[in-house]
Amino acid sequence: MSHTHHTHHTHRVLTFAEAFDLPTAVNLPTAARAFAVSPGTAYRLVRQGDFPCPVLRVGGQYRVPTTWLLRSLGIESLPVYAADIEAGAAASSLLTSTDAEREETL
Repeated sequence: MSHTHHTHHTHRVLTFAEAFDLPTAVNLPTAARAFAVSPGTAYRLVRQGDFPCPVLRVGGQYRVPTTWLLRSLGIESLPVYAADIEAGAAASSLLTSTDAEREETL
């Protein structure tokens, strides 16, 4: 008895963390991952003028500026990381204590 194996190609969807670490522009397969479509579908959509965000043609390649990609996904700004908040709070407390010490000497 022969068995036929069907291989399903799955394209891993871009995660939020990956999206926020993208370079300033990405290739079409990367943009396709963000929209959970295969690269083949993405190329077809671009040719039809139906890709969900603007796509540039640069030197024979499709490029998508990351800001356009994120905006099309409804992401208007980059996330704030906990480490950045903690660093800002630490800096603020140093400035505040310095201001309070100055007020005491006035």
